[in-house]
Amino acid sequence: MPYTPALSEQVILITGASTGIGAALARLLAVKALGIRLVLAARSQDKLEQVANDCSKAGADVLVVPTDMANVEQVTALAGSAIERFGRVDSLVNNAGYGQMGPVELIPIEAATRQFQVNLLGTLALIQAVIPTMREQGGGRIINISSIGGRMAFPFGGLYSSSKFALEGLSDALRMELDAFNIKVSVIEPGPVSTDFFDTAAQSVEQIVPDPQTTPYRAAFENLKNLQNKTSSRAWTSEQVAEVIFRALTAQHPNPRYIAATGGNFLVFLMTKVLPTKAVDAFWQRFYGVDLVAKDWQKRTENSD
Repeated sequence: MPYTPALSEQVILITGASTGIGAALARLLAVKALGIRLVLAARSQDKLEQVANDCSKAGADVLVVPTDMANVEQVTALAGSAIERFGRVDSLVNNAGYGQMGPVELIPIEAATRQFQVNLLGTLALIQAVIPTMREQGGGRIINISSIGGRMAFPFGGLYSSSKFALEGLSDALRMELDAFNIKVSVIEPGPVSTDFFDTAAQSVEQIVPDPQTTPYRAAFENLKNLQNKTSSRAWTSEQVAEVIFRALTAQHPNPRYIAATGGNFLVFLMTKVLPTKAVDAFWQRFYGVDLVAKDWQKRTENSD
């Protein structure tokens, strides 16, 4: 028989499910597909249990598996727990991730390594772990949550964008490789989202650069404090992004990419296909305050003479 399970009969594994987009998606699925089976993973068991309780009340069968995506052993154990409990995984939503902000020059290799462990390598390990089961059951879906930052790089977001660029390349290759097994692969590219992303990013900056005023990038660091305010008017809620993921999970022929941002399709087209690179660079330099660095650096060098 062809692989055509109803959504309410599926097993869907969601990483980063304790807050934000992952939690919103879990609740949405529980409400829209009575009896659906959900596997929820994140580092915080307490927060996961709160989301699981909401989903259970809506009629979902929920398995909570605390998991650090930077730990490959925990990631493979997550896949094993899902398969042991439910016998299958119909859809995998790789939502776990975070943004390491700061100038590339100042980010320690240890911090860069963890950025790729969480945003790329943990995702890769989980995908590899579920592919055999999906193939044996006749198909499945893999949804990788990237970012508009996975199509365009921004100042102070080089490591984050690098990890998402890599995730996009991985997704493109998987989409072609897994088509023979009826495993569909899609990428979701959110723009600004009203989550704790910027707070987490600010904390990561404080950890790697405790005194930004002593760095050559101090003018841009000042601007970074206002970044969330500058993007808040265009930010989507987690629930809005969850609706886009839901479309990718339920479409008969899912798109390779879904942009989840107001005017996002036009922005990506404009910035990647129309405007010259020099103009795009200048725009993002102004937006992130990097254009102020040259003037500030000139003043500092003049004063030191």
